[in-house]
Amino acid sequence: MLKDHYYWPKMSKDMAHFVKRCSICQHATSHAQGLYSSLPVPQGPWEDVSLDFITGSLRTQRHKDFIMVVVDWFSKMAQFIACHTTNDASLITNLYFKKIVRLHGISRSMVLDRDTKFLSHFWLTLWRKFGTHLKFSTTCHPQTDGQTEVTNRTLGTLLRVLVKKRIKGWDELLPHLEFTFNRAPSKATSLSPFQVVCGYNPQTPLDLVPILITPNSVGRPRREQRRFKSCTPK
Repeated sequence: MLKDHYYWPKMSKDMAHFVKRCSICQHATSHAQGLYSSLPVPQGPWEDVSLDFITGSLRTQRHKDFIMVVVDWFSKMAQFIACHTTNDASLITNLYFKKIVRLHGISRSMVLDRDTKFLSHFWLTLWRKFGTHLKFSTTCHPQTDGQTEVTNRTLGTLLRVLVKKRIKGWDELLPHLEFTFNRAPSKATSLSPFQVVCGYNPQTPLDLVPILITPNSVGRPRREQRRFKSCTPK
C-alpha cells in the first residue's frame, strides 16, 4: 500500500523491519509448528490418497448437502461422493468402501484434514487394523493438502458452470463432473487420470459423432497432391 504512493531507497527492507518490531503483528501472525516436509512420491495408482469434504452446499431433493472428495496422488484421479452432514464416521466409512475400496482397493496412506469424523475412535481404529497410515494436514494450514485443495476449487468452478437453475439437483451432476475432471489432462502429468490408471482415454460424445465426408473434402487433398508431385524435381 505504501508503494502505491511513496518511494524511498531500501523501502521493502524498512517495512519488513517495522513489521518485525510490531508486537501486535507478531501475536496476530500464525506460525506453523515444525518444518514443512514434502509427501513421498507414490509408486502406483491409488496407493496414496487424500480425502476432504466440501460443505456449504444447498440440500438437494435427496437430502445431500456436502461432498466427499477423494483424490489419488499418483494419477490425480478424483471421485466425488454426495453425503449428508449427519453422516457419522461409520456411515462415511461405508460410503468409502462402496465407492473407493471396491474399485481401487485399500490405500497404503491417506491424507486427511482434522475433521471430527476423521478423529473419531472408530475411524482411527478401523484404518489402523487395515494397516493404512493416516496423515493429518496441519491445523490452520489446509494448503499442506494441496492436491485436494486444488481439486476442490476445480469442482466448485465446474458446479457453478453446470448447476445454473438446478441448484437443488447438483448431486445428480456429480457423475458428469467426475468424468469431465478425470478425462481432462493434468498439468502435472500431461495425461488424463483415466489414461494414467487405465492406459487409455474413454470415449466421449465427440468420439461417437459420425464424420460427414463430402465430395469437395475428398477431392481437395487429391488436387493438392497432384500439384505437389508436379513441382517435385526429377
